[in-house]
Amino acid sequence: MSSRRDFLKSTSAIAIAAAVARPSLAQRPPVLLTREPSAPPAELAMTALQAARDAGASYADARVGRYRRQSVGTRERQVTGVSDSESYGIGVRVLVDGAWGFAATSTLTPDGVSEAAREAARTARAGKRVQRRPIELAPVKAVQGTWRTPVKRDPVDVPIEEMVALLFAANETALKVPNIRFASSGLSLLREEKTLATTDGTLVTQTFYRAAPSFSATAIKGAEYQSYIPELAPRGSGWEYIDSLDMPTNAEEWANLAVEKLSAKSVEVGRYDLILDPTNLWLTIHESVGHPTELDRAMGYEANYAGTSFMAPPSEFIGKFRYGPDFMQIRADRTQPDSLARVAWDDEGVPADEWMIVENGIFKDYQTTREQASWISDLTGVSRSHGCAFAQSWGDVPFQRMPNVSLMPGPDDIDINDIAAATDKGIIVKNRGSSSIDQQRYNFQFSGQVAYEVRKGRIVGMLKDFAYQSRTPEFWNSMDMIGGEKSYWLGGTANDGKGEPGQSNAVSHGCPPARFRNVNIVNTGTAV
Repeated sequence: MSSRRDFLKSTSAIAIAAAVARPSLAQRPPVLLTREPSAPPAELAMTALQAARDAGASYADARVGRYRRQSVGTRERQVTGVSDSESYGIGVRVLVDGAWGFAATSTLTPDGVSEAAREAARTARAGKRVQRRPIELAPVKAVQGTWRTPVKRDPVDVPIEEMVALLFAANETALKVPNIRFASSGLSLLREEKTLATTDGTLVTQTFYRAAPSFSATAIKGAEYQSYIPELAPRGSGWEYIDSLDMPTNAEEWANLAVEKLSAKSVEVGRYDLILDPTNLWLTIHESVGHPTELDRAMGYEANYAGTSFMAPPSEFIGKFRYGPDFMQIRADRTQPDSLARVAWDDEGVPADEWMIVENGIFKDYQTTREQASWISDLTGVSRSHGCAFAQSWGDVPFQRMPNVSLMPGPDDIDINDIAAATDKGIIVKNRGSSSIDQQRYNFQFSGQVAYEVRKGRIVGMLKDFAYQSRTPEFWNSMDMIGGEKSYWLGGTANDGKGEPGQSNAVSHGCPPARFRNVNIVNTGTAV
């Protein structure tokens, strides 16, 4: 029997022949979308700050960013797409007479960055005409330093041949399973180098890495077809994370789940005790806890993209609102290892923070930036920013973005099987499916990739055509069981949209499995 190593070697030859008719991406230089800078990033940032001061700014920050992005997509034995791009530039943000201004450029010369700073000042003066109140920034101690996501192997430096061989091997494994007709897989990789300087005296440089794999298998039998997409969470990690997933081996199990879905029973509508696996629950946390606790949504400053929040005004929620049972602990964290929103400092130079959003079931605090901290400091007693400022690139203005928001495990060492054993009539849901939530983050409906019926403590079969519906406060207050530390898992998304113009943020959400009592289940299929 051939080993996985032998299989990867053999598929490398296929990958090179099928996908790389031109010189490999490993051998040719990356596509440069911008010109090389004329000076080191820190020097350019300092030049921009001086120009901002000369233009009348009372505060300014400058971010020099270099973004290298790669993606590879495959389907069966073909490469469907390869991209490798690089972007380099500077964004300058200023405060003039209490109003924000921002400008960005890819002309990385002293004259280019100085003109961007002056343009930002002109924008601020124009914005002053419609400014409701002067911007006040929470204090922050000046810092200097460097930080890099701990990785063993830079994912962007992995040869394209190795990436394609891995993906082809996973597809090939799936295609050997009877009734599997289609298999696709992909990788999305990022290396982000960012230097931030502020007129407060901060000068920091950070390098971030992200790796996002994907896989899908589709089974067909007669007129019936079903797909299965495993929850391969994106991570703030190196290539070693991709290796740890062992996609070529696990693709057989994923393909078999797609086949099993062909004979799954259509769910009967009704009320069930809902048991959510962490691979599904993380998205419910994201939508019904993460987004409504963004302070700009609660205050009405964010509305164009996916609405505001039911958690307003803050005076009626902080320290008063029961989000869930006493054992519900929701932690915001920008220090969590392998997470997508991990940093040493945010895009305002605020050190990475960790704080409780929900403590013992009671809502405690929102997500804030330096501008927002004073809005609720009299309610929370916290006068500093929680470090939630982020911009998706050098060409975008930083604003409040979600940190890692996680449901903490319970004290008892139990897992999803223990929860199922204690359930009389329930449904287990795994992996993300469709999702829908209203403009206030209040009413929602979610589904998943697979579901299993639980009867008298036993799993009796797979279900399909299912979705669960609830309202945020009712849902979380119905939670009555939660897994322990060993069942905790870190999910997340590399593409969380927000803002107008829109920006994308990467954020992780950890959680154990949990049970929610008497949840409404609907049938989303055509079966009666």
